[in-house]
Amino acid sequence: DLRIGDTVLIQRAGDVIPKVVSTLSGERPVQTEEILMPESCPISGSKIRQQEGEVVFRCTGGLGCSAQRKERIRHFASRLALDIEGLGEKLVSQLVDEKLVTNPADLYGLTETQLVALERMAPRSAKNLLEALEKSKGTTLARFIYGLGIEEVGQSTANNLAKYFQKIDLLRSADEEMLLNVVDVGPVVAGK
Repeated sequence: DLRIGDTVLIQRAGDVIPKVVSTLSGERPVQTEEILMPESCPISGSKIRQQEGEVVFRCTGGLGCSAQRKERIRHFASRLALDIEGLGEKLVSQLVDEKLVTNPADLYGLTETQLVALERMAPRSAKNLLEALEKSKGTTLARFIYGLGIEEVGQSTANNLAKYFQKIDLLRSADEEMLLNVVDVGPVVAGK
């Protein structure tokens, strides 16, 4: 019964993310608003669903939803993943909106001509981005796995997968049983 305007008790959950433990019902103002979850994604129009056993509601549009495409690419380029310097949120939005990039692999097919045609992209910036993309090809397997943005696979699990399989081809061909041999990989992660 969490409502907009409530006073809540929070605690640290996981590394740093705060978790609402309870509302302080005696502190509830007279005028509060009920929280209504939308039935469809405001970006793609896809249905919103809550997976059994999870608190989170998610758009079911997958990469058909431009917001999810943008976030997937932004995550892939982030400092903790492939660390692609110069590929920030605004540029990712432009690349997706202009339909130059639909998934992280498309980044590696970009040309200087395509980049210079974008708003606020000078030839030097385009060249620097292409160099950063080239440099990112030398990343570690663990960073690459983390950059893929697989649900439930954080940095620690990505490191464990990289140590266990050592090569992307071995990981790609692994079945669920093999994945369950990796430290911190349970049935939920193995099923992803």
